[in-house]
This record gives sequence, C-alpha cells and structure tokens, in this order.
Amino acid sequence: MIDKLIEKIIEMQNPTCVGLDTDFNYLPEEMREDITTFEDAAERITEFNLNIIDKVCDVVPAVKVQVAYYEMYGYEGLKAFNYTVKYAHGKGMVVIADCKRNDIGSTASCYAKAYLGSTPLSGTNVKAFPADMLTVNGYLGCDGIKPFINEIKANDKSIFVLVKTSNQSSGELQNLKLENGEYVYERMGSLVNEWGKDVIGKYGYSEVGAVVGATHPEEAANLRKRLPNTFFLIPGYGAQGGSAEMLKVCFDNRGLGGVVNSSRGIICAYKNPEYKGMSYYDAARAACIDMQQDLANSIGKMSR
Repeated sequence: MIDKLIEKIIEMQNPTCVGLDTDFNYLPEEMREDITTFEDAAERITEFNLNIIDKVCDVVPAVKVQVAYYEMYGYEGLKAFNYTVKYAHGKGMVVIADCKRNDIGSTASCYAKAYLGSTPLSGTNVKAFPADMLTVNGYLGCDGIKPFINEIKANDKSIFVLVKTSNQSSGELQNLKLENGEYVYERMGSLVNEWGKDVIGKYGYSEVGAVVGATHPEEAANLRKRLPNTFFLIPGYGAQGGSAEMLKVCFDNRGLGGVVNSSRGIICAYKNPEYKGMSYYDAARAACIDMQQDLANSIGKMSR
C-alpha cells in the first residue's frame, strides 16, 4: 500500500493528506441548526465530509480519518466514520484510519482485523472498517505490533507507528535519554526500522511507517538520517505551528518520504478571511491547493 500512496503523491505532485477530524462545531452554522440527537449530528458530519472529499479527491492523494471525532457521537458516529472511510476509498483516495491502537496478543489482533483485515464469520470474512493504513502505538513493544504486521502482510496494507509526535509535551517521555545514550524516540525509530525491514516496497520505503511531527524539525531530521527506509506520516502542519520549511527535512532527495497532514487548516478553511465568501468545500479545495504549492516551494518536485 505504501507504493500506491507514493505513486499517487508523484502523480499529483502533492504529498498531502486531509485530516477529517470533523467536530460537529466545525460545521457551518446552518448545518448545525435544530440538531439534538447523535443520529442527526452524524448525518450532517457525513454530509460535510463527503462534500469535501468530492472537492479534493482529484488534487489530494489521501485522507486521514480520526476516529475519536466520531466515537463521541456513539454508534451513529461510528457509522459516519465507516461511511466516510468507504466513500473516500471509493473516490480513489488512500485512507488512513487514525486510531492509535495499542494492545497485545489477541486484543491487538482484533484491532488489526477491524481496520486492516477482516473478521471471520460462518464460512465468510467481513471487513469492519476497510482502511488502507492505520496509526498504532508501539510503546508496548513488539507484542503490540506483530498482529498488525501480520495483517499488513496478508492484505497489502500499512501502519504508522508513533515515534516523535507533534504535541508540545511529547518530550516528557520521547526525549528522555537511555543508558546507552539514545533518546527514547530514537529507540522507537530503531524498532520501527526492524519491524518493517521485510516489507519494503519498490520505492525503498517500508509498509511500517512512523508518525513524526512537523513541530520538531531537529528530531525529524535526525530520524530521516537514521531511518532511510521509513515513510513518515507528518502531523502538525498549519494550525499546530509546523511549516513547510520545518518539515522539509522529512523528505529525501527525490522529494519522497512522507505525507503531510492538515486537518483544521483544510476543513475549517471557510472561516479563514483568506477564503471569505467561499463555501466550506470550495474553501477546503483552495486551501489544499495553497498547501500543495507551499510544500512544493520547500520540497521541490517529487520523482521516482
């Protein structure tokens, strides 16, 4: 699956990902009127998502759907999550389920089946949330990662393991120094490299990727040197303070190596004075194109 994402990035000359972290309060006021049930809220959120997907699917290769923004609306919210995942997939986009799943043994296997594989029933297997890629938390060690690797090998899928996250307090743990002189995030990066060494695609990148925040360019540059075969999912651009100049260290000399996520900067673009007067979906498209150009100015052309 990592090769498919890279090919779409090269084709579109756009290493970006739209984060559908769709809080009900992000919707335009007229879409929030007279909504008093989770069912109604989920319907409006789904409508909002689908209109944005329709407007950006020809210029953006991927979407990242953050499950927490749907879980808070209960069962109806998960229906919206599922429909959004399937709709984006049907539009030809690579779909990243941002769930940060983390457990061991049979429980991790259940998570892996839910998002990357299928669930066995009587004589058949049914897919629950058919994403292409999944974010996972590797800080339980290899016991919590092996079930996901089994599923990506069986189903041509990918995972992104949390390594150096974009939040301000990430250094409280991730930048602690171990007895051997390594930082915790460096050790996690080494584990990611080991876990993914047998699933490297034709562009030299593994199906086991890393989440590396744009807001920590020094650590990102360090990880890029240490992990030449690891593809990065890069959060933190835009609303969190990360810039194109800060994150260009995540990319190789072909302009490859990562996909940059923007959530509020895209789905809430209609609130930005720069896009005043546009519908939320037209503003989202305009913001995607502006982001593409911003990244191109720093990263350059993407090539095979």
